[in-house]
Amino acid sequence: MLNIGNKQTRVDGPQKVTGKATYTADIAAPFYHAYVLQSTIACGSITAIDTTAAEAFEGVKAIFTHLNLPERLKNKVDYTDPLAPPGKPFRPFYNNTILYNGQPIALVVAESFEQARYASKLIKVTYEEKKFKGSLAENLKNASADRAPEPAKNRGNFTKAFKNSDYTIIREYRQSRNYHNPMEPHATSVEYNSDGNIVVYDKIQGVASSLKYLKGVFGLGADSVRVKSDFVGGAFGSGLRPQYQLFMATLAALELKHNVQMVMTRAQMFSFGYRPEVIHTMKLGCSKDGTLTALSHKTVGETSTFEDFNETIVDWSGLLYKCDNVNLEYELTPVQSYTPLDMRAPGGVSGVYALECAIDELAHEAGIDPLEFRRKNYVDYDQNENKPFTSKELKACYARCEEVFNWNNRKSLAKTDPHLLLGYGMATGSWEALQQPASVALSMNEMGTFTIKCATADIGTGTYTVMSQIAADKLGVSLDKIKFKLGDTAFPDSPIEGGSWTVSSVGSAVAAICEKFQYRIFDVWKRNNPEYQAVAFEAISFQDAKLKYGSKTFAFTEIMQQASKDELSIAHSEAPADGQDTHSGYAHCCVMVEVTVDKELGIIKVPRLVNVSAAGKIINPKTAENQLLGSMIWGLGMALREEGMVDSRYGRVMNANFAEYHIAVNADIHDIHTEFVEEHDDKVNPLGAKGVGELGIVGLAAAISNAIFDATGKRLRKLPMLLDDVLEV
Repeated sequence: MLNIGNKQTRVDGPQKVTGKATYTADIAAPFYHAYVLQSTIACGSITAIDTTAAEAFEGVKAIFTHLNLPERLKNKVDYTDPLAPPGKPFRPFYNNTILYNGQPIALVVAESFEQARYASKLIKVTYEEKKFKGSLAENLKNASADRAPEPAKNRGNFTKAFKNSDYTIIREYRQSRNYHNPMEPHATSVEYNSDGNIVVYDKIQGVASSLKYLKGVFGLGADSVRVKSDFVGGAFGSGLRPQYQLFMATLAALELKHNVQMVMTRAQMFSFGYRPEVIHTMKLGCSKDGTLTALSHKTVGETSTFEDFNETIVDWSGLLYKCDNVNLEYELTPVQSYTPLDMRAPGGVSGVYALECAIDELAHEAGIDPLEFRRKNYVDYDQNENKPFTSKELKACYARCEEVFNWNNRKSLAKTDPHLLLGYGMATGSWEALQQPASVALSMNEMGTFTIKCATADIGTGTYTVMSQIAADKLGVSLDKIKFKLGDTAFPDSPIEGGSWTVSSVGSAVAAICEKFQYRIFDVWKRNNPEYQAVAFEAISFQDAKLKYGSKTFAFTEIMQQASKDELSIAHSEAPADGQDTHSGYAHCCVMVEVTVDKELGIIKVPRLVNVSAAGKIINPKTAENQLLGSMIWGLGMALREEGMVDSRYGRVMNANFAEYHIAVNADIHDIHTEFVEEHDDKVNPLGAKGVGELGIVGLAAAISNAIFDATGKRLRKLPMLLDDVLEV
């Protein structure tokens, strides 16, 4: 039975639903527990810090501040990680300077979490505050393109084309700050061994990142530290970079020579990265027949004062539609906050939101149906890079979504409630399909069980399952014969799990090593069966854990016994496919939504969401659908709920909890439909697969915004769109 392309239940599902899956905070050991005291100002310095009362409290083992941080951690120390943006990374306890509100300023280590937390409240801190401007809007005059990478090259003559266009729009769109908030909070558990070596369990999307950070900061040798992360309870980008709890727990463990665990509270989860607030200025023009003639997209985003975080935001406007006159600008503004972080579909979800809203507005100005306008300006090659696409079935997505949603007859649908306004909207979505280098190791034991190891992660996406499916099919064995292991720096290198590239990168490596195994077992078979020396590899096949030649079959275990081998092991490193250089790889989707708006109360609801995607070969439709559903729900939350509220006077996040930082809940979600269209791609990677984890969120907020306009006749141009905004218009 083929596994690839079939809906396979997660192989790690039983562990998770029975509580046997071990997450970072579940590690059982006699731990000391660490708790962080955070700054209550955003800019200035600490003039005094008194830890006397806290040190005397029962159970307290140590307190660390800038006053007693070991000197070896201050000089000639590398605090960077593989995804660190330009600038100087945050260095905990480096000095008395305060860079942002919520900055860790003291670490209390005690016998219990409760003791550490209570003792932290006994620490007395005196500050010298400095004036600052805490919001993006207040700091726009400091925006600079010098701090940001150059976007895709401008083309044509935008100014002239815009002036000569029959229809034009100039619009501003704003997107609020969003926080990741995965179900599992960030945590680190450090086991200190008697030989001075440590095993670090960290919530991270790539154990190699944590290892590099620990080696750079603490000067640890490769043999003295091992990082593990078997299960990750969601991350969405928050685990792409090591967070400060890793430094804290490791510092305490090394200094106290004892096991230490630190688990962040939910409020502390708002004290590091986020999707940055951005302001878009869109200028679009088209001819009378709807041909897009001019497009300008300028974005200003926020970053910290110590790092220049950047995203690919405006480039999407030069990619999604055919336009010969394009101007793209991207600037950054430093604010008194922690550095932003990549969040699900970073850059794309922000840039496409503004683009798809603007496209809808221009289509309305020209009096053309939004779907037909997009079809009119369909592009079959990447104008930014001047490359063909590896594949693109967006037209098929448009057609199928149109059919499923009944787009052409949407206006004839009955309005059942006179108190509700009914509206419909759509948008295009896209996400890049990249492949990174990846390495894997494979071994088969005498029982015919295969173990495949790779340092990759499973952040809830289904990595364990999909890799097992690929291996089972390529080896010709049943799924229960595959044991895929991940999340360990003792395993072969892997890219960080992010960017929707894990299947294309690690999956391609798994497929390749399985083919390599076939050649290896074939060679062993021939060496021990001289009568088959002349048999070519092409003449055999593999099925049911057997090598088949003509009418004869030879079990893998039998071949191993003949060779007197208890185990057969191989390793492999897979480089990106050639098509990654010569072509542009993207997944695409069409999303259509139905909204209702209460005339009196302004309440916005989304009764229906439809997404049709083209994402190459779908390895597991079940986990792929899971990914799309999750990202679509998040897109709804981004559109209508999520907003990190910062008090610009103090730089403090005011709603650092689930009671006031609103996310989409069950009551918000009604009918969601997802489908995939067939898309063959022999260039993007050996599997022909594209990631879908981020695709579903891209374009969703714009589709809802466009539907609200269709219902009310008014445009809401900032996210989130709240009932207050509806009532105002």
